[in-house]
Amino acid sequence: MKLKQHHVEKPWGRESIPQAFGPTNGKRIGEIWFENPTGSDLPLLMKYIFTNERLSIQVHPSDQQARERGLPRGKSECWYILDAEPNARLGLGLTDELSADELRQVAIDGRIEHFMDWRKVAPGEFYFIPPGTIHAIGAGITLLEFQQNVDVTYRLFDYGRPRALHLDDGIAVSKTDPYPEGLVRRADAPTDAILLDGPEFSVVRASRPDGIPASIDASRRWVMPVTGQVAVGDELAGPGECIVIEPAVAMEFANGTIALIGSEGAL
Repeated sequence: MKLKQHHVEKPWGRESIPQAFGPTNGKRIGEIWFENPTGSDLPLLMKYIFTNERLSIQVHPSDQQARERGLPRGKSECWYILDAEPNARLGLGLTDELSADELRQVAIDGRIEHFMDWRKVAPGEFYFIPPGTIHAIGAGITLLEFQQNVDVTYRLFDYGRPRALHLDDGIAVSKTDPYPEGLVRRADAPTDAILLDGPEFSVVRASRPDGIPASIDASRRWVMPVTGQVAVGDELAGPGECIVIEPAVAMEFANGTIALIGSEGAL
């Protein structure tokens, strides 16, 4: 089943995005969500993100923290960098551990920006963002995001934009320890690789079907080609598209294809 595109305007988005996504009609498109054409929710959400400005500094709750707040689930997410302008950066965790009171104060006065661990990024890199990680995406980046499908973001700082902040919930779920290096996969890693193995979902990068762990075949899979084309029966998907494949259904890769494949749980 091929998912349908949903364009999402953002104050930090772009008026010019790749032609595969159609015209923006002068709108600042920041995200392209891939949704079930039947209208029912899927447990995972795949999206493209295009940044012309910095996103807010934000954090997401875990499953348990979300349920305590009346939400169906928390939000783990991960990013695969497709393109990055020179000096484009991601903010991942803090450089110094702060108490809850200190975190609140630097969020209020804007100094939190200077406590963020800003890292230069390059195409092909992969980052897992567990719940509780204070994070931000900088300007000049195009990426693919895989996430648990829930719309919950606690903004701690938004560069003066007229949007609500969520300091009480955000501080309550935030971790202020450094971002773990083991959650990064570098661009020079093998093409066929397990990028993330659970717990909420898994992500594999593959250039051929036999480069994919056999265990994933027993799961429903979300497939997003980065290059080339993936065929599932009579359906084809290329860059800018996402297709969901049911358990035990086979797929074929055209020559030169590299795809990201997500599935629920661990492999």
